[in-house]
Amino acid sequence: MNGSIIIFDSAYAAYITDDSPRSIFEIPGAREVAIEVSSFSKFAGFTGIRLGWTVVPEELSFSDGFPLIKDFDRIVCTCFNGASSIAQAGGLACLSPEGFAAVCSITDCYKENAKILRNTFDSLGLKVYGGKNAPYLWVHFPGSKSWDVFSEILERTHIITVPGSGFGPSR
Repeated sequence: MNGSIIIFDSAYAAYITDDSPRSIFEIPGAREVAIEVSSFSKFAGFTGIRLGWTVVPEELSFSDGFPLIKDFDRIVCTCFNGASSIAQAGGLACLSPEGFAAVCSITDCYKENAKILRNTFDSLGLKVYGGKNAPYLWVHFPGSKSWDVFSEILERTHIITVPGSGFGPSR
């Protein structure tokens, strides 16, 4: 160990369909080196509503053996007032049996849409990244500008995409 702490964001765990770990804590030894954060934003469509969770294992400690959780609790209580009551009620509703089933059906729909799009772009001979274990795709359109591709897909299919240039320059 080198004294580093891994902060793992499991926001897209609900989209994992293969045997990949959904939590870093499924990996042996992770409780001694990692913190996991997640939110309802991707899982339940709570984008913009700040509600999530952090898992700080009791086993995680500083190099001197002092438990990290003690400092973490102090920092959180000092810096944050917590999520609103409305957001918390929404989160609890998503975790109820009925809410969880509804959220899973929406996630399944997003996964199916990604699969359809991936298969379509694959069949057109385009290089496709993603769409497996994630609702997002990156598609390479050789010789095309991303805004032109955005406009063409919107006009022809009425599907809104995000131009690649919005993520920074290509290399």
